Amino acid sequence: MAISPKLLNDGERIVVSCRTHVKALFGPIVVLLLVLIGGIVLTVLEIGNDTVDKTINYAAWVIMAAVAVWWVVRPFLKWWTTTYTFTNRRLMFRTGFIAKEGRTIPLNRISGVDFEIDLLDRIFGCGTLVVTDASEAGRVELHDIPRVEQVQKVVSEELHRQATGGRADDGT
Repeated sequence: MAISPKLLNDGERIVVSCRTHVKALFGPIVVLLLVLIGGIVLTVLEIGNDTVDKTINYAAWVIMAAVAVWWVVRPFLKWWTTTYTFTNRRLMFRTGFIAKEGRTIPLNRISGVDFEIDLLDRIFGCGTLVVTDASEAGRVELHDIPRVEQVQKVVSEELHRQATGGRADDGT
């Protein structure tokens, strides 16, 4: 998902844009399945028709809906609205649906781009992109980036291109 073109300056172009790998939604999917199974079991096991049983049933459904909103809808919206974008001038990450939050790091302040891949990341084809910059924070970790090795390569090439003033490296 690319960022809005109105956020780009004149002459700025997108080099890489992505969001967190879909594996970030596996936990919320499990919670959703458990809530649905609980709701089905609750509905099937409804024994009486008296008001107390119906009230307990409705209260349980309200609690399950609250659980679904907090542990399913909220993480999905966070995943959907979070983007990481490298342009030829800066790294931007933006998140938020109603209340938005963002951070920008100029590429000329980035001193290194590394990646880390553990066993689970390797299975899903993602990893952590580690951006080292000249700020007091010094290190920004972008977790669960799809195809992290290719992203690291493209960003490193852009950093090298800027460091050499756009000259081709002839290997000498």
